[in-house]
Amino acid sequence: MGRRSPARRPKRGEARPVELVVAAGLALVAIALCAPCVLDALSMPVVERIPTCTPCHGADGNSRIKNVPSLAGQPEFFLLNQLILMREGVRRIEAMAPFVKDLTDADAEALAKHFNKLAPQPSGEPIDPALVERGAKIATQRRCGSCHLPTLAGQDQMPRLAKQRVDYLILTLKSYRDGPRPGADTAMSAGVAGLTDPDLAALAHYAASR
Repeated sequence: MGRRSPARRPKRGEARPVELVVAAGLALVAIALCAPCVLDALSMPVVERIPTCTPCHGADGNSRIKNVPSLAGQPEFFLLNQLILMREGVRRIEAMAPFVKDLTDADAEALAKHFNKLAPQPSGEPIDPALVERGAKIATQRRCGSCHLPTLAGQDQMPRLAKQRVDYLILTLKSYRDGPRPGADTAMSAGVAGLTDPDLAALAHYAASR
């Protein structure tokens, strides 16, 4: 067998192996202790952003303003996707532009999680039972439940329609039917093609009643 090389002695001022191990251990402890502070710092922009959302979308995520959507209970991925599309200018909404221009991916994810966890509530708009009945038939014919689920609670990138504002639903459905809706799924345009204004109103009343 060959001769083993003698262990090299550390030069003057050079850290010994034991000292390196101790230093590494102390560094890990320091990181662990500072992690909550770092997380708090990262979450601050979101904490500051949420109050800017509430004047329009409601403190509980349920809008009380005409043509402004409720965000409470929306699928997390849907909310994240829309925020990113608005930030990148794919879906242009002038009122939202100042709020999303500096939005980071992490902020968008945190906002999506926040509103997803809020409970959706009826908007308080009058619901017409006759329109609800008519809308239920149209929803079945157009297979709305295949994407938005039978409860219309939404899933993944498909929004919740249940308990959404009636006026906002009508406005949105018309935008799908009447022209290109930037950043939207083209399947929706096909889904409402040929429907009349009364048909869309019926769908909106049905969805809001769910």
